[in-house]
Amino acid sequence: MFRKTLFWLHLICGVIAGVVIAIMSFTGAALAFEKELIAYAERDARRVEVPAGAQALPLEELLRQVRAARPDARISNVVLTNDPTAAIALTAGGRGPGGGGGAATALYANPYTGEVREAAAPRTRAFLRTMTAWHRWLGAGEERRAIGKAITGACNVAFLGLGLTGLYLWWPRAWSVRVLRAIALLNPRAHGKARDFNWHNAIGIWSVLVLIVLTATALPISYHWAGDAIYRLTGSEPPAPGAGRGGPPATNAPQIQVPAPPEGARRLGYNALVVAVEKLHPRWEQLTLRLPGAQPERGAGGSRAEGAGRMGARTEGAMGEGPARRMEGERPSRAEANSSAASKAGSSRGPGATGAVVITLKEAGTWPRTATTTLSLDPYTGSALHREGFADQELARQVRTWTRFLHTGEALGWLGQLIAGLASLGAVVLVYTGFALSWRRFFSRKVTPSV
Repeated sequence: MFRKTLFWLHLICGVIAGVVIAIMSFTGAALAFEKELIAYAERDARRVEVPAGAQALPLEELLRQVRAARPDARISNVVLTNDPTAAIALTAGGRGPGGGGGAATALYANPYTGEVREAAAPRTRAFLRTMTAWHRWLGAGEERRAIGKAITGACNVAFLGLGLTGLYLWWPRAWSVRVLRAIALLNPRAHGKARDFNWHNAIGIWSVLVLIVLTATALPISYHWAGDAIYRLTGSEPPAPGAGRGGPPATNAPQIQVPAPPEGARRLGYNALVVAVEKLHPRWEQLTLRLPGAQPERGAGGSRAEGAGRMGARTEGAMGEGPARRMEGERPSRAEANSSAASKAGSSRGPGATGAVVITLKEAGTWPRTATTTLSLDPYTGSALHREGFADQELARQVRTWTRFLHTGEALGWLGQLIAGLASLGAVVLVYTGFALSWRRFFSRKVTPSV
């Protein structure tokens, strides 16, 4: 009786949520290598030739040339890569504080000449934006996004239930090689109902565990209560309302105090600050400098860090690079809280600023692979006033980082992304075969015996 009840629950949930699940699965597969697709499409803009004997321009001079070439752009982030052939990536918005007043734009600057190039893959970016919109809120416009997000969130919960009940229903009552071969291997000779049943079982069993992970890790992205539960289960208080939920970061973290400089001391330039970081972290691969007026990045409204399904975890800036954005409901780091307070006070965080300079970096050989380190530097000496790496975070934030990047597969590198993408494609087949089996169950013609 219990098994029969689960079967009908599985069937009804699949029929009701199947179309939305198929949309989220297809778009999730399309977005599996989003960052890599953009990087490949923009490879010409992102690479530069190194002139013989040339030295890179000072960052201040480079930014001056960029602003002269793009006077309407407000540069908010500068991303340096530890590769002499890599262009310097910049995130630019329109007019207004912190790059506000316009959509974020990716710019690339030649570090040796100051030449500015725009992102050269508008069609690729437009396609991926469309996939993201359908993945997060079914392509709904601004006014109906909340409705679309609610639908995708509910269907993601249904998808998780389908995975769990499907695993139970698949589990053989008696194990044998013959039984396993029938339900775990594709049968190319099967046709009709037998083919649909075989595909549904075989593809389901090979993808179900991955799909359970993808849907379970989407819950904190879709629902505040799921994110808060992670904090409570790990012994922490959930972030206060407004901390990463579309509002400014909470500022209850201890502020990072900049020591009073000696009389007549001058603030260091960007290059000197970068050199200071290189001495502290010689294995750095990517370094992101937030410029004066830039707000700490949040998941809400800027990345695929909200919604349901597999939408949650792209964390980069407009160019597909940069520091991880916080998800909705994720507690801000101490550096972010300090940066927010400095911005509210009218100060900035670079040369000429009154607060600590905040730099985020990625290092080679770190674990997890997506981990970053945030440094708050003394703008006069370049010394580190505060350092926060993955191991320094409270357990709840570590768990949320894992759930965030397990959702996209990035936590396990390209192999994890490939597995997540293939499982998402498998889910599309599961929806098709599930619908086909349901149709045959309810609407197939019954053959009456001839008299």
